[in-house]
Amino acid sequence: MSEQIHANKIAIVTGACGGIGRATAERLRNDGATVVGLDINPDVVTNLTGERLSGAVCDISDDAALKAAVDKVIADHGGLDLIVANAGIFKSGEYIDAETDSWDLHLKINLTATQRFLKYSIPALKKSDKQPSIIIIGSRNFAAPGPGASAYSVTKAGVTQLARVAALELAEFGVRVNVLHPDAVFDTEIWTQEALEKSAKRYGMTVEEYKTKNLLHAEITSPGVAAMVSTVAGPVFYATTGAQIPIDGGNDRVI
Repeated sequence: MSEQIHANKIAIVTGACGGIGRATAERLRNDGATVVGLDINPDVVTNLTGERLSGAVCDISDDAALKAAVDKVIADHGGLDLIVANAGIFKSGEYIDAETDSWDLHLKINLTATQRFLKYSIPALKKSDKQPSIIIIGSRNFAAPGPGASAYSVTKAGVTQLARVAALELAEFGVRVNVLHPDAVFDTEIWTQEALEKSAKRYGMTVEEYKTKNLLHAEITSPGVAAMVSTVAGPVFYATTGAQIPIDGGNDRVI
């Protein structure tokens, strides 16, 4: 077990069935919190089990379902101290002239659902006396977008701005709001070996070279991002709000 920096805290993590979300839910539990992970994938129920860790099926783009899920956590556990807005979608090849349905879906899930998640959680967070914290998972794309990722990049810029405003509005209540911007997290179901090999070939690299093509040549992993989530939400960052922290090994387009 890690140091219990989140002992007696109640936390919700969205997009928690796998990848960064699952790693974050497990890390927060190991650091002392009672964690409920939400995901549209029903496997979240079996993927998140054990002491102080559970999963619940929820389509976060459904306002009523999201509110009901947040309300249930608060009712079941007597409050809420920490939320991690991680859920999102990404479709490559989404250019400016993308299909309207795809554009709208990115906005609905990546941006609007995040705003709703904050909206339904904030009343309980304001009542918390355990250094309440909101962590939003952004993306390197907010600062360094690329062609073929228009909807994703726009929505990640949007949630970053949302977090900045939330930090301004919630500081008087002691609620901290910070954004983490990971990049190239390849240990997820999206990145199959075939997809990695295809992308690496496009850059004229081996898979290992491609996975560490940042300035530090560091491989970014879901547990690594989860560790940063827990740390930023913890007492070390007690005086930090409105921050944007990269987890990308150093990107020359961002720096």
